[in-house]
Amino acid sequence: MKEGRIVNFNPGPAALPLPVLEEIRESFLNYAGSGMSVTEISHRSSWFDDIIDDAVQRTRRLLGLDDRFHVLFVQGGASMQFCMVPMNLLGSSDAADYVNTGTWSNKAIQEARAMGKTVRVPASSEDRNFSYIPKDIPFSTDAAYCHITSNNTIKGTQWATEPDTGGVPLVADMSSDIMSRPIDIDRYGLIYAGAQKNIGPAGVCMVILRQDLLDRAQDTIPTMLRYDTYVKKNSMYNTPPVFAVYTVQLVLKWLEETVGGLTEMEAINRRKAEHLYALLDESGFYTGTADPDSRSRMNVTFRLPSEDLEKRFVQEAHEQGLGGLKGHRSVGGCRASIYNATDMKGVETLTAFMQEFERQNG
Repeated sequence: MKEGRIVNFNPGPAALPLPVLEEIRESFLNYAGSGMSVTEISHRSSWFDDIIDDAVQRTRRLLGLDDRFHVLFVQGGASMQFCMVPMNLLGSSDAADYVNTGTWSNKAIQEARAMGKTVRVPASSEDRNFSYIPKDIPFSTDAAYCHITSNNTIKGTQWATEPDTGGVPLVADMSSDIMSRPIDIDRYGLIYAGAQKNIGPAGVCMVILRQDLLDRAQDTIPTMLRYDTYVKKNSMYNTPPVFAVYTVQLVLKWLEETVGGLTEMEAINRRKAEHLYALLDESGFYTGTADPDSRSRMNVTFRLPSEDLEKRFVQEAHEQGLGGLKGHRSVGGCRASIYNATDMKGVETLTAFMQEFERQNG
């Protein structure tokens, strides 16, 4: 630990890379010689132009985006995208397929239906409490798009790879695993990700949108809810969340220049997850909640023999400098969110604590 910092396993807002925080600290009062904090510079200034343009270009390089795709920064978090996606992509006679794998995909389904849109659910894992990712999904060939939540923070499941949609554009909520691994961008029509889990602080949502889907929007959509508003104004139709975008830029810089890209990041994330899941599999004390072939590399969810032990586990872990291990309030249990910024040393510190806790309480 450094300067009293804990090992942060919070699910979001979540850990940020320490070098990013240190760079923010160094430039916070006087950004780039401007004499102003980055929180004070104008979004119309050349300083912010450089920030947002660099963030866009780094996103393009990391994900391998070509000129078909736009990179946007939108306020309102991923939850705003639950309505913006169907609003912009579905006409009155269109229908979309949504796969229900838990809380956030269910919220996306309900929001689209509340707007009067036609939503079909060709697959769901609700039958086993969302403990797995469905396979062999019968997507509709006439769907306007197919929607998935790529990683499920509450239930601890993750799509191992993109599903076969038969050429229908894939729309993905990647809030909790964007930039954690390479993706096959040709499968996607739209990606959205609230930054506060894996690429930045709360306050901004990254949207990656293919041009042919952009052209679907109707003229009746309110200005601030139209994707083309953000495209035309480089995400600056109104005042954007300058500090949040700045932090995302620094995280992308760290990913590209320090980590070495998404292939390297995926390898690190795989080692972290395998180390933690190995302990769960070997233990008769801790029990993972997700099916092994659907396990998330970002959010490791598990139970202890009793709720009393779970409360004691979370409390004693925090006393040992391990924070954020309480499970989501809707499901209980425990959860270790091991996003990009959580390093292998932190995971090893956690597993050492878990082994000692089991020895004393098993």
